[in-house]
Amino acid sequence: MVDCMMKYGEKAIKKAKLEIWGNPSPERDYEINITFPEFTCLCPRSGYPDFASINVRYVPDKKIVELKSLKLYLNSFRDAYISHEEITNLVYSELKKKLKPRSLEVVGDFNPRGNVKTVISVSSGSEKKKGSEKK
Repeated sequence: MVDCMMKYGEKAIKKAKLEIWGNPSPERDYEINITFPEFTCLCPRSGYPDFASINVRYVPDKKIVELKSLKLYLNSFRDAYISHEEITNLVYSELKKKLKPRSLEVVGDFNPRGNVKTVISVSSGSEKKKGSEKK
């Protein structure tokens, strides 16, 4: 018999929002590295699941992200039809907007599917390069 009630983890994921805290050492440059090795989403074309490790590296300014809220936020994409490029850029944009870090890099390292492996990297350095190309 299938249990139709939503489990507590599913409820937490459904309510997921990034929680932002104050940086305990804003006067210092230090790097935060976060790896989320169990990311999943669905291919927008086929519906097949995609699996990845999402890696976040940043130097905070005044704010840091609370880790459990980041975990729940990333888990909220498990049933979303979203491309590798879109999810990596979306995570980057959300963290950049909420944290306003001194530097930020988000890497989506996707497991091979159909004999193709994809790694998507978005960083604050790539934004600077894009801006300089317009000159």
